[in-house]
Amino acid sequence: MHLRNLPLAALRTFEAAARQLSFKHAAEELCVSATTVSNQIRRLERDLGCKLFIRKTRAVVLTDAGRSLSKVLTKSLEDIRTEVENHVRSPRKSVSLAVGPIFASRWMIPRLDRFRDALPGIDLELHNSPRITDASLMTCDIAVDWGIGTWSGLDATRLLDIVYSPVLSPDLASRTGLPKEPEDVAEFPIIHQQDRSEWMEWLKIAGCERLSLTDKATIVDTNVVIQAAIDGQGMVLGIFPFCQADVEAGRLLKPFDLDLSPTRSFFLLTRPASRQRREIDDVFRWMVKEAHSGV
Repeated sequence: MHLRNLPLAALRTFEAAARQLSFKHAAEELCVSATTVSNQIRRLERDLGCKLFIRKTRAVVLTDAGRSLSKVLTKSLEDIRTEVENHVRSPRKSVSLAVGPIFASRWMIPRLDRFRDALPGIDLELHNSPRITDASLMTCDIAVDWGIGTWSGLDATRLLDIVYSPVLSPDLASRTGLPKEPEDVAEFPIIHQQDRSEWMEWLKIAGCERLSLTDKATIVDTNVVIQAAIDGQGMVLGIFPFCQADVEAGRLLKPFDLDLSPTRSFFLLTRPASRQRREIDDVFRWMVKEAHSGV
């Protein structure tokens, strides 16, 4: 295929669909219909003579050819964007940051005033980030994700360690009594996040792994879990430092000085060489400094 005949619009559409693994989400990003996305990708597959997606009932999966093309396109589009921005002489610079809900609401948002004071010439764009498994899912200049430090094709820098410890509201404690020993948690309704694994690990380090808990609910969203605890719905494993402000304000009580340290941490993710852009490096360094300050 000659360079001047490359189907650039279709390739851009394919890159968005491959990155999001969704024709619908790609359509929303590109402001077109899902039918348009599907038709462009079918024509691209026909022109290239190979399948790029395996279409399932409610999902699409990349073929080997699709995965390979996706990685090349995502990197190329990012390189183009970086090159264009390097040649745009604007008095203000913009940096996009992808974060999950709990990190955004309980770490980043409370620091926005300090960010503005420290880096007044940079506009920070906050995006909600899905879990990132490799460079093909990296859509922002910087991302914060949860893991052990291994992301294919990305630079990962440890940013923040967390610990788990039981917390409950003063209202629940007044109704049931404040627990004095780890065994006392059996007297409280327990709210799990996603599954029972963290509670089981905490009971193990507390020396009462055979304790039978009174399960009340399992909730996926961490912010909702914390709010349920504040509302007195049950005892939860609070995530520190994210729950520290609630404890200091008296909205939650932390009855035990016994913390569970997970094997994973929050990491800052960047593309190789992206920190050559001054504004990206400035935001990166500010976040590391904030995390290490302990404030």
